Amino acid sequence: MPDNLSPSLEAMTEQYVHWFRNSAPYINAHRGKTFVLLFGGEAVNDDSFNHTVHDIALLHSLGIKLVLVHGARPQIDENLLEYGLSTPFQQGVRITTRESLRCVLDAVGSVRIQIEGLLSMGLANSPMYGARIDAVSGNFVTARPYGVRDGIDYCLTGEVRSIDVDAIQKQLDNRHIAILGPMGYSPTGEVFNLLAEDVAVHVAQALQADKLICLSEFDGLEKDHHLLRELIPNEVDQYLRDKTLDNELLRYLNAARAACRGGVRRIHIVSYRRDGALLQELFTRDGSGTLITQDPYEEIRSAEIEDIGGLLELLRPMEEEGILVRRSREKLENEINQFVIIERDGMIVGCGALYPLPQDEGQDSSGEIACLAIHPNYRRSSRGSELLDFLEKRASTRGLKRLFVLTTRTAHWFMEHGFEAASVDDLPTSRVALYNLQRNSLVFSKRI
Repeated sequence: MPDNLSPSLEAMTEQYVHWFRNSAPYINAHRGKTFVLLFGGEAVNDDSFNHTVHDIALLHSLGIKLVLVHGARPQIDENLLEYGLSTPFQQGVRITTRESLRCVLDAVGSVRIQIEGLLSMGLANSPMYGARIDAVSGNFVTARPYGVRDGIDYCLTGEVRSIDVDAIQKQLDNRHIAILGPMGYSPTGEVFNLLAEDVAVHVAQALQADKLICLSEFDGLEKDHHLLRELIPNEVDQYLRDKTLDNELLRYLNAARAACRGGVRRIHIVSYRRDGALLQELFTRDGSGTLITQDPYEEIRSAEIEDIGGLLELLRPMEEEGILVRRSREKLENEINQFVIIERDGMIVGCGALYPLPQDEGQDSSGEIACLAIHPNYRRSSRGSELLDFLEKRASTRGLKRLFVLTTRTAHWFMEHGFEAASVDDLPTSRVALYNLQRNSLVFSKRI
């Protein structure tokens, strides 16, 4: 690094290098995967859409296979107003009359051309410079009439019948970005107006996409003004009953639930208004939006031998500070069955161990909780309490009646969780013999 860098610039450079290194696992994980991006016509009209296209181009350059599914509601409404036509909505679905179809076709075509134009940019000093992106669209979606429902004829509104998977896959394999609008075609040559969400869900399921990403006006789903980071499909149901939610969020939540239950592993709701939100969601551990998945994004589980490297990375800084007793790799390998971990998207962010102690005659069976540690970035949460509760339940299942902890710096935290002060003499005889007088750890116990 040049010596003449200002301290602020040097700090920014170090921060950038740190971020880039930490994003590397996600770059490797996403390469060759298939993502379906869903966004409405509102996103296309927004001033931030140029930045969104730049980020889409970056994803493409990193080897991610992309299918873009766009809506066109505001553009259709604008065309209808110009021609003095109206198309009522029923249950969130537009009734597309034959007279209004031209307005729909013009709007959808205009949005598609706008997207293709932005993907073709290659100006010097722009993020798209040197990018060669071929965007393709076509009759990939076969549709059928929505029909008559509750006595209402939806005319030329349709629903997805099938997806031409082979044709789309061929384009993706040739490094093309596929663009699909809210249109479908029948074998008889009719054109139907579809819900963009319906198209995106069917495409994601048919392609067995790794992700469906919904670009929303909002950061994601909130509760009590706090962003909900992760949900499972069953949790989505309760929010779908909330009639105060924005219509766009309701449509995306319905799409997320359907896609997840149809085999799409991860569905993200991310803001298109916040610059860089898409990249933050995909290349940082905590993301920027709401993730809906059937897979546990974060879980407490028993440690395995493959977790040794992650455990060492978590424990070493605390061992060097003297907070924890140093454990060698060999010791961890021998004692791995005693450990449980908190794994968050492939990273170990917490751990703890439960050691059964030899029982003295006439005394209750007991165990020791040790090596309870949470990564510094995740300490302002309930993870430590959840880990302790998990270990206590494991101890109870194993028939232990009393738990001990030895600590030098977290006495009050254990007292807040029901542990009481004890003495070294209260420990089983075998554990007293191993007590380190130099560390002078405080002893606490709890009956379970």
